Amino acid sequence: MNWRPITLALGGLGQTLWGRDAPPGRPLVARWPTLAPYAAPVGLLAALGLFLITLTVETEWGLPTPIAVLFAAMTVAPLLALPRRPLLAWRLMVLALLICTFNAPDDQSWPWTPPLALGSIAVLAVVVARVDRPVLAWVVLISTVPVLTMVHPDNRVPVLLLLGALAIVGDLIRRNRLSRRELAAQTERNEREQERRAVLEERTRIARELHDVVAHHMSLIAVQAETAPYRLSDVPAPTAAEFVAIAASARDALTDMRRLLGVLRSETTGPETAPQPDLTDLGAMVDAARRAGLPVTLDAGPADEGRVPAPVGLAAYRIVQEGLANAARHAAGAAVRVTVRVGRSALEVRVENSPADARPTAEGDPGHGLTGMRERATSLGGTFTAGPLPDGGYAVAAELPYDAEDGDR
Repeated sequence: MNWRPITLALGGLGQTLWGRDAPPGRPLVARWPTLAPYAAPVGLLAALGLFLITLTVETEWGLPTPIAVLFAAMTVAPLLALPRRPLLAWRLMVLALLICTFNAPDDQSWPWTPPLALGSIAVLAVVVARVDRPVLAWVVLISTVPVLTMVHPDNRVPVLLLLGALAIVGDLIRRNRLSRRELAAQTERNEREQERRAVLEERTRIARELHDVVAHHMSLIAVQAETAPYRLSDVPAPTAAEFVAIAASARDALTDMRRLLGVLRSETTGPETAPQPDLTDLGAMVDAARRAGLPVTLDAGPADEGRVPAPVGLAAYRIVQEGLANAARHAAGAAVRVTVRVGRSALEVRVENSPADARPTAEGDPGHGLTGMRERATSLGGTFTAGPLPDGGYAVAAELPYDAEDGDR
């Protein structure tokens, strides 16, 4: 025997009668913040007005004042609890429907006052849109008890149809809200995954580019270690053996780096045979950008290859390259200025453009270019900033540190 339906039904009954309340909905003041200062006073005035109307009706029906005050309070209490505790409001509403019935005159076809009847519909409409299906079934079922026992037979069918319609519409609203919430969460997860993938791809590309630079230096070490015994006179045998060991270690490191590059390289990425660019190639890149129609100026001193290490020069070249591409894509017609300053211990790179004269000419992948530039700067222990300028333009700046003495050597 399958006990799952029975377990769900009993669990729904416990949740309905004494379980944790349903989560409140988004308040109106969150959608319209301008209404926030007036929400509490207006709500209290409305509750007070409803209390006085109910008290007046109960008094006209001939009830004693204490009982009329009690019934009026029981009519207003569910509405006060409804914004934050919808399930509690429904419990108070059912209690009010069961208790506040014998106060109606015998010639009335409805056993409740108009404020209590309309307030009960409002409470039920909110609750059925907030609870899950097992609780929804019990809420509707228990709500029919006052209707079947106290409403006039001529009016029972319309009330029961109204309860059924509220249940169906409330369930549809709840499912639609959950679907939109899940879609928003999935969209957010996809965006985070795309950002993470962009960072990983950019790091992999940077690692592949740095491989060529490091491999070049390792090759020099191996060659110098192998030729040192022949270039130096009277080299002792132990020293010559050390040179041989250094050369062997350098070549082993080169082999390991080639294996690492094979892991980093995707199946669709072929080997890169072109030399990696550096600061000496900035002028050619800027000239190519001018020929493409981008008004760009370069402010840079003479490139000192001995002072700026190759990884720093490569990172600076790529940052300027991405900065020019972003300016052409998102600020068509704007003047661009590239500034490169070689300091004693750091290289400063800045790409800024004036306000755009036209709308963007292409829809790029937002944030990935900035991600790549930031990854290049941080991989060298530097800093990267990007943001709009006061005049409406945009600027990216990076500071790439290096050891001045090592660069000189």
